Amino acid sequence: MSDRTGAALMKPGSSGAASWRPLLPFALMLAAILFLFRDTAQAMVAIWLRSDTFAHCILVPPISLWLAWRRRAHLAGLEPKPMPWLLLPLAFACLLWLLGELAVVDAASQFALVTLIVLSVPALYGWAVTRELLFPLAFLYFSVPLGEFLVPVMIDRTADFTVWALRLTGIPVYREGNDFVIPSGNWSVVDACSGVRYLIASFMVGTLFAYLNYRSLKRRLAFMAVAIVVPVVANWVRAYLIVMIGHLSGNTLAVGVDHLIYGWVFFGIVIGLMFVIGMRWAQAEPPLDADAAPRTTRGNGSASGHPWAVAVLVLTMLAGTRWVDWRLDQPGEAAAPVLALPPGGTPAPLPFEPGFGNPAAHRSASYLQAGQTVWLWVGYYRDQGQDSRLVSSTNTIVSRDDKAWAEVFQRRVDAAIPGRDLAVRAAEVRQALPLAGGTSVRLRVWQFYWVDGRLTAGDAHAKLLQASARLQGRGDDGASVLIATPSADDADATLRGFMASHGDAIAAALGAARGGR
Repeated sequence: MSDRTGAALMKPGSSGAASWRPLLPFALMLAAILFLFRDTAQAMVAIWLRSDTFAHCILVPPISLWLAWRRRAHLAGLEPKPMPWLLLPLAFACLLWLLGELAVVDAASQFALVTLIVLSVPALYGWAVTRELLFPLAFLYFSVPLGEFLVPVMIDRTADFTVWALRLTGIPVYREGNDFVIPSGNWSVVDACSGVRYLIASFMVGTLFAYLNYRSLKRRLAFMAVAIVVPVVANWVRAYLIVMIGHLSGNTLAVGVDHLIYGWVFFGIVIGLMFVIGMRWAQAEPPLDADAAPRTTRGNGSASGHPWAVAVLVLTMLAGTRWVDWRLDQPGEAAAPVLALPPGGTPAPLPFEPGFGNPAAHRSASYLQAGQTVWLWVGYYRDQGQDSRLVSSTNTIVSRDDKAWAEVFQRRVDAAIPGRDLAVRAAEVRQALPLAGGTSVRLRVWQFYWVDGRLTAGDAHAKLLQASARLQGRGDDGASVLIATPSADDADATLRGFMASHGDAIAAALGAARGGR
């Protein structure tokens, strides 16, 4: 063991404080990360506690700690060999966190927070130590509550399979969007039916199962793939069976909260079978030779480095990142936004509830355009945070709590505004689907964003504009704009005419609302 690099990470045969002294730099680093970025950590914990989809994330840190503890015999005798060059990827993680904060993208900030913790280990102790802890460290990424963006896609696929299976069974189905009608009643595939929570939980548990029970990388990857496919297909089958139970029972079973219970029972049985079958190919971990002397290694790090020196450099970088965010986040002098709409309209609410929650201000009015009614709704956002943000995976054209209206389809169309290049998000929105032979009110709706004086319909583009504005000290003001008219063959032409007449006035009104910020 070289006398230039200090004691082994976990000195074999020692006890008391001396055996844990090499871990003090990481303990300090972890405490500093969680303190400096406590808002991000608290936001993660809040999601774990309130969301059924991510409730399992609360188990990830203790599981990772247990997995690391299991490797203690393999770590014994390994010398810390810091890797100072990892300051560069640590700096990129700090930058990602800062951009996530500026653009109010929680997933980016939380991913960066976990990355800072993970990279601290090789930075302080080198590759030899990290190699032994690779899976426990990688497992920490399951604590990031990420995956809600999959909900719309998985809803569509679940509805596709359910309708296909019903028709295969001989039951006539009329489908529109994610709602469908069968002779016994109406059904909808909603967020809770998407299967995202099954998929995320299955993938986490399946990955842990593969690591603990297989030694072969091929078997581990194969089982992880199975842990993705099985819950998706199982959710499709579950949705079909729920509809069939309701249909065959005359809508006395599986039509209320009990269908969620049936779903979890079915999911539990399927996942249990997956593990039972997976155990057939389990590979026992080779026992550690207790008589072998603990091995030491120089690792791949710096022969002259020391964990405390690297820790000081990293802590300085972390504090600097937090200071920059603090400077950019200083509250401005602007008061609450005063929002006005273009002249010529009559104050009137949209026929449906927009799914953009908690704006700092919102206004709506109706106008006449070529003899057709056009509704305009603007939601203005300022000082955005966890519960009030312009762009979010949970923001939708129609509120998810609106039981009377539903979105049928969505696509991009050219707004054809003179002097502006804007492709808006266009959707067909209708009232609740009638049982048979009836009609429902339908609207054509366009949606786009205003951020820092620019119009865009892209979520990512809006986030980038917002981050750029904050970096330049212009605040995070932005707005979501919805215009709607009764659905008809010429509905898009009506909305194009409205934007040609009022688009500049809308942009000017939003610029005036931002004021001097």
